[in-house]
Amino acid sequence: KQVLRDIVGDMERPQPMNRLLQGDVGAGKTIVALLAALVAMENDLQVAFMAPTEILAEQHFLYIRRLLDRSRFRTRLLTGATGAAARREIHTELASGTIQLVVGTHALVQRPVTFRELGLAIIDEQHRFGVLQRAILKSKGLNPDVLVMTATPIPRTLALTAYGDLDLSVIKQLPPGRQPIK
Repeated sequence: KQVLRDIVGDMERPQPMNRLLQGDVGAGKTIVALLAALVAMENDLQVAFMAPTEILAEQHFLYIRRLLDRSRFRTRLLTGATGAAARREIHTELASGTIQLVVGTHALVQRPVTFRELGLAIIDEQHRFGVLQRAILKSKGLNPDVLVMTATPIPRTLALTAYGDLDLSVIKQLPPGRQPIK
């Protein structure tokens, strides 16, 4: 709850959020990110959720789609495996704003992908992406909020949090009933 308050507080500010969300596997990073996405979408902004592998992107997409199934928000999956016709359709719908949340891989940073109004970029396992890839995703919006997530922060990420370029939120507890990861 505190982590979500920190994130939403950042999203309410006029300057864009640049926050690291750290927590163990199974701690609830994805649901916190989805709740932040809902805040952005309720304010008529689009959300890009980038994962480093097609398998992880598909897992996130299926989870998010199940939770948003009865909502008014349209969610799509865009990866390298997305067929050409579906890819063109997704590109058109992102540019027009009819898709509110897109989950994908590096495919999200490709040149033809444009957004009507990207307001939040969520990057899972951020250490698996290069600085340029993260910057390209961010550049697809007009100063979007950025939430990067990791279970294993790398030294560069820790330095960014120490020197003030990246705010830090840590989920220190597992959700009730969740068993520790071995």
